Amino acid sequence: MTLTVERIRADVADALGEDPADVPLDENLVDYGLDSIRIMTLLEGWRREYGVEAGFADLAARPEIGIWAPLLGAGS
Repeated sequence: MTLTVERIRADVADALGEDPADVPLDENLVDYGLDSIRIMTLLEGWRREYGVEAGFADLAARPEIGIWAPLLGAGS
């Protein structure tokens, strides 16, 4: 199974208690309430489910779904 941009968006929305449609692809997710603990939790889930190899520092440096997608090996 391949991780997709929409799956990333849905998982982030779930972590934030938001509707996926309300989570932008190109804005800083920290501004929406995504903290380091949530990023780590999401990353661990994606590692387990999809074999993602990106590190926490990679995601924390640029917390945007559009930036994360290629780092996480996501297809469209």
